[in-house]
Amino acid sequence: MSKPTILLIPGSFALPEFYDEFFDKIRARGQEIRGLHMPTVGLAAREGRPGTPPTMYDDAAYINKEAEKLVDEGKDVILIGHSYGGVPVTEGSKGLGKKERQAQGKKGGIVNLAYMTCLVPSVGESAAEMLAQVPDTGRTPMDVGDDGWMTQYQPERTAAIIMQTIPLEEATAWVKKFPKHSFVSFTDKLTHPGYKDIPVSYLFCELDQCIPADVQQAEIDMIEKVSGSKVEVKRIKADHCPNFTAMDESVDWVVEIGDRYAE
Repeated sequence: MSKPTILLIPGSFALPEFYDEFFDKIRARGQEIRGLHMPTVGLAAREGRPGTPPTMYDDAAYINKEAEKLVDEGKDVILIGHSYGGVPVTEGSKGLGKKERQAQGKKGGIVNLAYMTCLVPSVGESAAEMLAQVPDTGRTPMDVGDDGWMTQYQPERTAAIIMQTIPLEEATAWVKKFPKHSFVSFTDKLTHPGYKDIPVSYLFCELDQCIPADVQQAEIDMIEKVSGSKVEVKRIKADHCPNFTAMDESVDWVVEIGDRYAE
Protein backbone atom coordinates (compact mmCIF):
# COMPACT_ATOMS: atom_id res chain seq x y z
CA MET A 1 0.00 0.00 0.00
CA SER A 2 1.41 3.40 -1.00
CA LYS A 3 0.72 6.50 1.00
CA PRO A 4 0.84 10.13 -0.11
CA THR A 5 3.90 12.26 0.48
CA ILE A 6 3.21 15.07 2.91
CA LEU A 7 4.74 18.53 2.66
CA LEU A 8 4.26 20.83 5.65
CA ILE A 9 4.48 24.58 5.23
CA PRO A 10 5.30 26.21 8.58
CA GLY A 11 3.70 29.31 10.00
CA SER A 12 5.25 32.77 9.84
CA PHE A 13 8.53 33.21 11.70
CA ALA A 14 8.88 29.40 11.79
CA LEU A 15 11.66 27.12 10.60
CA PRO A 16 10.98 23.55 9.46
CA GLU A 17 13.19 22.19 12.24
CA PHE A 18 10.72 23.54 14.79
CA TYR A 19 8.53 20.61 13.68
CA ASP A 20 11.22 17.89 13.92
CA GLU A 21 9.72 16.01 16.87
CA PHE A 22 6.29 16.26 15.25
CA PHE A 23 7.70 14.85 12.00
CA ASP A 24 9.49 12.02 13.80
CA LYS A 25 6.26 10.84 15.42
CA ILE A 26 4.44 10.95 12.09
CA ARG A 27 7.21 9.04 10.32
CA ALA A 28 7.19 6.43 13.07
CA ARG A 29 3.61 5.71 12.05
CA GLY A 30 4.48 5.08 8.42
CA GLN A 31 3.95 8.48 6.80
CA GLU A 32 6.49 10.30 4.64
CA ILE A 33 6.64 13.97 5.64
CA ARG A 34 9.02 16.89 5.44
CA GLY A 35 8.88 20.63 6.00
CA LEU A 36 9.69 23.43 3.59
CA HIS A 37 11.69 26.52 4.54
CA MET A 38 9.71 29.37 3.05
CA PRO A 39 11.57 32.17 1.23
CA THR A 40 9.72 34.71 3.41
CA VAL A 41 11.22 33.27 6.60
CA GLY A 42 14.69 34.28 7.76
CA LEU A 43 17.65 31.95 8.02
CA ALA A 44 18.16 31.78 11.79
CA ALA A 45 16.91 33.20 15.08
CA ARG A 46 16.24 36.96 14.88
CA GLU A 47 17.61 37.08 11.31
CA GLY A 48 16.11 37.82 7.92
CA ARG A 49 17.70 37.27 4.52
CA PRO A 50 19.83 39.50 2.29
CA GLY A 51 18.13 41.40 -0.49
CA THR A 52 14.53 42.41 -1.08
CA PRO A 53 12.10 40.59 1.23
CA PRO A 54 10.26 37.84 -0.69
CA THR A 55 6.52 37.86 -1.25
CA MET A 56 3.79 35.34 -0.51
CA TYR A 57 3.86 34.59 -4.23
CA ASP A 58 7.52 33.57 -3.88
CA ASP A 59 6.45 31.13 -1.17
CA ALA A 60 3.65 29.81 -3.37
CA ALA A 61 5.99 29.33 -6.33
CA TYR A 62 8.41 27.39 -4.13
CA ILE A 63 5.64 25.15 -2.79
CA ASN A 64 4.36 24.56 -6.32
CA LYS A 65 7.84 23.67 -7.55
CA GLU A 66 8.49 21.17 -4.74
CA ALA A 67 5.05 19.58 -5.07
CA GLU A 68 5.38 19.40 -8.86
CA LYS A 69 8.58 17.36 -8.55
CA LEU A 70 6.67 14.77 -6.54
CA VAL A 71 3.51 14.62 -8.64
CA ASP A 72 5.55 14.34 -11.83
CA GLU A 73 6.97 11.16 -10.29
CA GLY A 74 3.38 9.91 -10.09
CA LYS A 75 3.08 10.53 -6.36
CA ASP A 76 0.05 11.75 -4.49
CA VAL A 77 0.74 14.73 -2.25
CA ILE A 78 -0.87 16.28 0.81
CA LEU A 79 -0.03 19.89 1.57
CA ILE A 80 -0.33 20.94 5.21
CA GLY A 81 -0.31 24.61 6.04
CA HIS A 82 0.09 25.96 9.57
CA SER A 83 -1.03 29.50 10.43
CA TYR A 84 0.28 31.88 7.68
CA GLY A 85 1.26 28.75 5.74
CA GLY A 86 -2.37 28.31 4.72
CA VAL A 87 -2.10 31.30 2.37
CA PRO A 88 0.80 30.12 0.15
CA VAL A 89 -0.44 26.51 0.36
CA THR A 90 -3.72 27.61 -1.19
CA GLU A 91 -2.02 29.79 -3.80
CA GLY A 92 0.72 27.25 -4.52
CA SER A 93 -1.55 24.33 -5.34
CA LYS A 94 -2.41 25.76 -8.75
CA GLY A 95 -2.38 23.24 -11.58
CA LEU A 96 -1.47 20.28 -9.39
CA GLY A 97 -4.79 18.92 -8.11
CA LYS A 98 -5.14 15.20 -8.72
CA LYS A 99 -8.51 15.45 -10.47
CA GLU A 100 -7.16 18.14 -12.76
CA ARG A 101 -4.11 16.07 -13.62
CA GLN A 102 -6.19 12.93 -14.19
CA ALA A 103 -8.27 14.86 -16.71
CA GLN A 104 -5.01 15.60 -18.52
CA GLY A 105 -4.00 11.93 -18.48
CA LYS A 106 -1.30 12.51 -15.86
CA LYS A 107 -0.56 10.48 -12.75
CA GLY A 108 -0.10 11.88 -9.26
CA GLY A 109 -1.36 15.12 -7.84
CA ILE A 110 -2.34 16.99 -4.71
CA VAL A 111 -5.10 15.00 -3.03
CA ASN A 112 -5.72 17.14 0.04
CA LEU A 113 -5.11 20.60 1.43
CA ALA A 114 -4.82 20.24 5.21
CA TYR A 115 -5.09 23.41 7.25
CA MET A 116 -3.71 23.31 10.80
CA THR A 117 -5.37 26.29 12.53
CA CYS A 118 -4.67 28.40 9.48
CA LEU A 119 -5.24 31.64 7.70
CA VAL A 120 -7.31 30.68 4.65
CA PRO A 121 -8.32 33.81 2.74
CA SER A 122 -10.90 34.36 0.07
CA VAL A 123 -9.67 35.39 -3.38
CA GLY A 124 -8.57 39.02 -3.18
CA GLU A 125 -7.90 38.85 0.56
CA SER A 126 -4.52 38.97 2.33
CA ALA A 127 -3.16 37.58 5.59
CA ALA A 128 -3.04 41.11 7.00
CA GLU A 129 -6.71 41.67 6.23
CA MET A 130 -7.61 38.43 7.96
CA LEU A 131 -5.52 39.27 11.02
CA ALA A 132 -7.29 42.61 11.25
CA GLN A 133 -10.38 40.62 12.30
CA VAL A 134 -8.56 39.35 15.40
CA PRO A 135 -9.07 41.20 18.70
CA ASP A 136 -6.08 43.10 20.06
CA THR A 137 -5.66 40.42 22.73
CA GLY A 138 -4.80 37.91 20.01
CA ARG A 139 -2.34 40.02 18.03
CA THR A 140 1.31 39.30 18.63
CA PRO A 141 3.55 42.41 18.90
CA MET A 142 5.49 42.67 15.64
CA ASP A 143 7.99 45.34 14.65
CA VAL A 144 8.67 46.08 10.98
CA GLY A 145 12.24 47.16 10.29
CA ASP A 146 13.45 49.56 7.61
CA ASP A 147 14.61 46.49 5.69
CA GLY A 148 11.03 45.16 5.38
CA TRP A 149 11.51 42.26 7.79
CA MET A 150 9.27 41.74 10.83
CA THR A 151 10.43 40.68 14.30
CA GLN A 152 8.48 39.29 17.24
CA TYR A 153 10.03 41.82 19.58
CA GLN A 154 8.22 40.87 22.81
CA PRO A 155 8.85 37.10 23.08
CA GLU A 156 6.99 36.63 26.36
CA ARG A 157 3.90 38.43 25.08
CA THR A 158 3.93 36.45 21.83
CA ALA A 159 4.42 33.20 23.75
CA ALA A 160 1.45 33.96 26.00
CA ILE A 161 -0.75 34.40 22.91
CA ILE A 162 0.33 31.50 20.71
CA MET A 163 1.29 28.83 23.28
CA GLN A 164 -0.70 29.75 26.35
CA THR A 165 -1.42 26.13 27.29
CA ILE A 166 2.19 25.31 28.26
CA PRO A 167 4.49 27.00 30.81
CA LEU A 168 5.41 30.55 29.77
CA GLU A 169 9.14 29.91 30.16
CA GLU A 170 9.02 26.97 27.75
CA ALA A 171 6.90 28.85 25.23
CA THR A 172 9.13 31.93 25.40
CA ALA A 173 12.22 29.83 24.72
CA TRP A 174 10.63 28.74 21.42
CA VAL A 175 9.68 32.29 20.42
CA LYS A 176 13.24 33.48 21.02
CA LYS A 177 14.31 31.07 18.27
CA PHE A 178 12.02 32.74 15.73
CA PRO A 179 13.73 34.28 12.69
CA LYS A 180 12.34 37.37 11.00
CA HIS A 181 9.50 37.24 8.49
CA SER A 182 8.90 39.29 5.33
CA PHE A 183 6.32 42.02 5.92
CA VAL A 184 5.14 42.26 2.31
CA SER A 185 4.02 38.62 2.35
CA PHE A 186 1.24 39.56 4.78
CA THR A 187 -0.13 42.12 2.30
CA ASP A 188 -0.18 39.90 -0.80
CA LYS A 189 -3.69 38.94 -1.86
CA LEU A 190 -4.81 35.41 -2.76
CA THR A 191 -5.42 34.90 -6.48
CA HIS A 192 -6.01 31.13 -6.66
CA PRO A 193 -8.64 29.30 -4.55
CA GLY A 194 -6.95 25.92 -4.37
CA TYR A 195 -9.63 24.71 -1.95
CA LYS A 196 -12.28 25.06 -4.66
CA ASP A 197 -11.30 21.84 -6.40
CA ILE A 198 -9.04 19.97 -3.96
CA PRO A 199 -10.51 18.20 -0.88
CA VAL A 200 -9.87 20.03 2.39
CA SER A 201 -9.16 18.91 5.96
CA TYR A 202 -8.99 21.31 8.89
CA LEU A 203 -7.51 20.95 12.38
CA PHE A 204 -9.71 23.32 14.39
CA CYS A 205 -7.90 24.50 17.53
CA GLU A 206 -10.60 25.73 19.85
CA LEU A 207 -8.26 27.59 22.24
CA ASP A 208 -6.36 29.49 19.55
CA GLN A 209 -6.14 33.20 20.39
CA CYS A 210 -4.13 34.17 17.31
CA ILE A 211 -6.69 32.76 14.85
CA PRO A 212 -9.78 32.60 17.08
CA ALA A 213 -12.53 30.02 16.72
CA ASP A 214 -14.91 32.41 14.97
CA VAL A 215 -12.29 33.20 12.32
CA GLN A 216 -11.53 29.52 11.79
CA GLN A 217 -15.23 28.72 11.45
CA ALA A 218 -15.75 31.57 8.97
CA GLU A 219 -12.92 30.12 6.85
CA ILE A 220 -14.49 26.68 6.87
CA ASP A 221 -17.88 28.13 5.93
CA MET A 222 -16.26 30.08 3.07
CA ILE A 223 -14.45 27.01 1.74
CA GLU A 224 -17.62 24.95 1.77
CA LYS A 225 -19.54 27.69 -0.04
CA VAL A 226 -16.87 28.16 -2.72
CA SER A 227 -16.19 24.44 -3.24
CA GLY A 228 -19.67 23.04 -2.74
CA SER A 229 -18.04 20.31 -0.63
CA LYS A 230 -17.81 19.58 3.08
CA VAL A 231 -14.57 20.26 4.90
CA GLU A 232 -13.36 17.36 7.04
CA VAL A 233 -12.91 19.03 10.43
CA LYS A 234 -11.24 17.70 13.57
CA ARG A 235 -11.70 19.87 16.66
CA ILE A 236 -9.27 19.76 19.56
CA LYS A 237 -8.71 21.76 22.73
CA ALA A 238 -5.44 23.33 21.64
CA ASP A 239 -3.78 26.71 21.15
CA HIS A 240 -2.14 28.16 18.04
CA CYS A 241 0.82 25.76 18.02
CA PRO A 242 -0.62 22.25 18.36
CA ASN A 243 2.55 20.77 16.85
CA PHE A 244 4.15 21.67 20.23
CA THR A 245 1.30 21.77 22.71
CA ALA A 246 -1.11 19.08 21.49
CA MET A 247 1.34 16.95 19.58
CA ASP A 248 -0.26 13.52 19.90
CA GLU A 249 -3.68 14.72 18.76
CA SER A 250 -2.10 16.64 15.89
CA VAL A 251 -0.05 13.63 14.84
CA ASP A 252 -3.22 11.51 14.87
CA TRP A 253 -4.89 14.03 12.57
CA VAL A 254 -2.04 13.94 10.04
CA VAL A 255 -1.83 10.14 10.07
CA GLU A 256 -5.60 9.80 9.66
CA ILE A 257 -5.48 12.00 6.56
CA GLY A 258 -2.53 10.11 5.10
CA ASP A 259 -4.24 6.77 5.68
CA ARG A 260 -7.43 8.02 4.06
CA TYR A 261 -5.57 8.66 0.81
CA ALA A 262 -3.46 5.50 0.83
CA GLU A 263 -3.76 3.32 -2.28
